[in-house]
Formats: sequence, C-alpha cells, structure tokens
Amino acid sequence: MNAPASHAQTLSPAHAGDLLQAARQLGPLIRANAEEIEKNRELPRPVFEAMADAGLFLMSVPRVLGGLEVDLPTQVQVVEEIGKADASTAWALNQGTTYGMYAAYMQPAAARHIWIETPRAVVSNSPIPTAKAVVAPGGFRITANQGFSTGCRHASWVAAHAQVIENGAVRQRNGKPEIRYCLVPKAQAKILDTWHTRGMRGTGTHHFEVNDVFVPEDHTVLTSKDKIITDGPRYRMPQTLVYASGDGIVALAVARSCLNAFFELAGSKEPRHMKGLLRDQAMSQFIVGQAEASIRSGRAFLMEAVNDIWNDAKNKGEATIESRVSLRLATTHAIRLAVRLIEDIYTASGGNAIFEGNPIQRHFQDIHVITQHLQGRLAHYELAGSFLLGLPVDEGRL
Repeated sequence: MNAPASHAQTLSPAHAGDLLQAARQLGPLIRANAEEIEKNRELPRPVFEAMADAGLFLMSVPRVLGGLEVDLPTQVQVVEEIGKADASTAWALNQGTTYGMYAAYMQPAAARHIWIETPRAVVSNSPIPTAKAVVAPGGFRITANQGFSTGCRHASWVAAHAQVIENGAVRQRNGKPEIRYCLVPKAQAKILDTWHTRGMRGTGTHHFEVNDVFVPEDHTVLTSKDKIITDGPRYRMPQTLVYASGDGIVALAVARSCLNAFFELAGSKEPRHMKGLLRDQAMSQFIVGQAEASIRSGRAFLMEAVNDIWNDAKNKGEATIESRVSLRLATTHAIRLAVRLIEDIYTASGGNAIFEGNPIQRHFQDIHVITQHLQGRLAHYELAGSFLLGLPVDEGRL
C-alpha cells in the first residue's frame, strides 16, 4: 500500500480521542515483531507505518497545521500502551512525537511541509549542538556528525543541532551563542551504524552525518524557541519535561512487563534445593507484593504530576515552578523505582534470567540503558530537594 500523500487527509481532530484505543490495538503487532525489533535495532516498516498511520507521531504537532495537539496526559498514556508491548518502540515514539512540539515555533508553511505534507513524517534529533550552520544566502550550510538520534532509520528528516557560524565565528543572539535545529531530509544525510548496546536496541539511536548541505532558514528553528504560531497549553510546558514524562512511563511499563514475565516463570520453575514452585517461596511473594504496590504508586505519582502541569498550563497560562519540580521528581522517581524492582525480580528469577531470549533478561538490559539517560539522573532528587527546602534551583533543568 502506498503512503498517503498527506496525514491531513487521513486524520481528523476527532481522531485524537481514539489514540489510546489505537495504541492498544497495535500491541499484538508490536509484540509479534519484538524479536525483529531487538535483532535489527530499528522498528520494522509494518510497525512504524501502522503507528504513523494511526497518527501517533503527530500528537504534539499543532492542530492549526493539521496535527493532533493532544493533551499531555493522553500522550503519556499512549506511550504507556506502546511500552507495554515493547520498550524500544515506545521510546522511539516518545522521542519522535515530542519533537513535533518544535513545529509550533516554525514558519507555518515549512512546518506543514515537514510534518503534514511529508508522508508518515518523523524528525529525529540530536541533543548536543556540535554541528555547524554556516550562514548562506537564504539559509545555512550544514555540516554535522551527531549521535543519539533515536529513530533516525525510520525518520523523514534529521535535525542537525548546530551553532550558527557567521564570518568564521559563532553568531550571538541576546548575548548567547545562536543555536538552531536545522532540518535536513534524511536522503541528504548518512546514517552511521553506531547503536551497539545491550539494551533498548530497537530505538535505533544511531549517529548521522551531514556534509555541507544547504537548509533554508524556514526549515530551521531556534533551540531556545522564540515566536509561536499557536498558544495552546502544549507549548507552555518545557519540552524536556514532556520528554521526561514519556521516559518515566516507559520505565514503569518495562517494570510491569518484567513482573508479568516473572508470574509465568514463578508458576513453572522449581528452584533447586527448595520445595515447591518459585511462586510458593515467601521471598517471591514478598517481591511480587512490593513490586505491584511500587508500580502502582509510581504510576499514580507520575500521572498526578502530568495532570498538574497540564492543568497549570491550561488554566494559569504557564507551567508553574511547583508543577515543574513535581514532574521532574515524579519522572526521575519512576525510572529509579523501575530499576530497583527489575533488579529484585531478576535476582529472584535465578539462572533462567541470564539467557538471551528470556524476557526478564531483556527487561533488565533495557531498564539499565534507560537509567543512563539524563532524565533518570539521581541529581534530580537533589534539585527537587533543594526547591522543597526553599533553596534556589537551576530552572534550566526544569
């Protein structure tokens, strides 16, 4: 089947309310492809296309452009449903759909071309501005070799994160170096096969390379954001915390999947030198009870914080520092909580969990990659603690 010419022709505003159900319906397809996702370190085309055709990558794109602009609680729950099927797929979704917030800060015609008129459009980005954007008539000439570009193999565009160079020096804007995301068609970039990890392999977070490619100015956006084409609540929240919301819920989804895998193992395994099945052991029962309580409480805190920041943005016109600190704390705690639970389950599972192909082993590897992301830094606890103690904090981390 050929890709639709434009998502605007296939999606309607009412479709946003169906996204959660669409995500649930995609679960069996994603689970059926889980081994291929892990082996090939990318989303298979049938999985990616089904997700794109359901509108999942347009959740953050403004409605005035033809996107869905759904509320943050809905986006987080959609990512959660995908995460229950596969962590890497959910991570790629969260990264791709959240980057769509930048569409609200671009020239409308260019943003519409990138996200709506390009079939099944996804932009993969890079976090560190190491690229160079040399000023040229009408735009910039981009040179980049950048990493951590999640989903770059299925992306339509790569966002080179660049410092603007003019007359051989970094151009200043409001007293600071001017930094832009410069959106390059993927056909003009080279994907470098660098994502060789023990966990979250399916995210396909490779490097990409761009060599002296011209990008018109309207296909760039200031990293710090500037003018905005729509004033919806989605765009009054720090983008880093939107990313964090998805990352936190993915971690909890991994913990839930790991616990489910333990249920199956505990009902069939007879531990050596012990009587009965693994499920009959008091330690197993303790771990299961504690894990169930922790997953539910961690999720409740996360969704409470997500709803609070959304309501602030919608009703007060901004994400207050209180709601930002709460969400930073909740997302970090979700990730750190998930890793502790999975380590307990892994330990209780014994030798079975050490082998490739065992789902508990995969969950163990996935969660330990997630913890290495900046959203899971232990220093975020210190940040929240400082605020709660009435001390000044670095709001740039919020």
